[in-house]
Amino acid sequence: MARPSPRPNTDTTTVSRQILVAGHAIIVPKAPPGLHLAATPIGNLGDITLRALETLAGSDVICCEDTRVTRKLLDRYGITAPLSPYHEHNAAFVRPKILARLAQGESVTLVSDAGTPLISDPGFKLVREACAAGFPVHALPGPSSILAALSVAALPTDRFFFEGFLPAKDGARRNRIHELARIGVTLVLFESGARVQETLRDLADILGARDIAICREMTKLHEDIRRFSLADADTQSAQLETRGEFVLVIGPPSEETGRMSEDQLDALLREQLAHGSVKDAVTTAVELSGHPKREVYARALALARKDEPE
Repeated sequence: MARPSPRPNTDTTTVSRQILVAGHAIIVPKAPPGLHLAATPIGNLGDITLRALETLAGSDVICCEDTRVTRKLLDRYGITAPLSPYHEHNAAFVRPKILARLAQGESVTLVSDAGTPLISDPGFKLVREACAAGFPVHALPGPSSILAALSVAALPTDRFFFEGFLPAKDGARRNRIHELARIGVTLVLFESGARVQETLRDLADILGARDIAICREMTKLHEDIRRFSLADADTQSAQLETRGEFVLVIGPPSEETGRMSEDQLDALLREQLAHGSVKDAVTTAVELSGHPKREVYARALALARKDEPE
């Protein structure tokens, strides 16, 4: 007895997809069910991983912040998977729909506009609810502006604290920097071009003469990395190109010199004031003492008034 012919496969979810790598089409399988967190380039589109490309192409849907941004990446590699917006403004409405798709066994990939999802981007609540519901969640590591900046900053990397964006309002920003000053490790901050100069001045006033690396437009055409001491923040800030996105890497307090006692600071300031201006005395004292500029400046003015002849 002849065996019946197998039915044609009409399940479109098993159809292979393809990606374009170096001009060659590569067939990739459908991504496995679950939520995939794919890191995308922070600037240079060539920084995407092969695994991320395969997963993007094989997904039932790609959830992204801005479809226009993600579409540029997909077009570069010939990926035609559908896109669906998922950002802070629609997350509460869209999240249940994503969970429903996961419940049907679909593969959903979450990306941010640049870098690793969830790092200063939407996604935490989605991951938390997907895990609580028992759906598989997969991390696809790759580009990260934090790690890229740390690797080129020439500052200690064995321990670091990632703060993200500081508060936009002046008072709240300065209060937060005072709190960060108590953390004795390398600090990593994000900042916008509109506020980077104000932030640099606040960092110099509060943190003192720590070393800093300013990384602008990482991996992009106009990438610019500057390394200097916060004691020179005023001069460096005036010369800074403010267009673009910034990662600030701030070194820990100096372990070699430590922090001068108040008596040592006063003695240093008196010596400097005897031979120069208050401004020059403050600059030197900030570099050598480890005290914040604002504190040193106030102490220098008090000493200058005290030593004035009556």
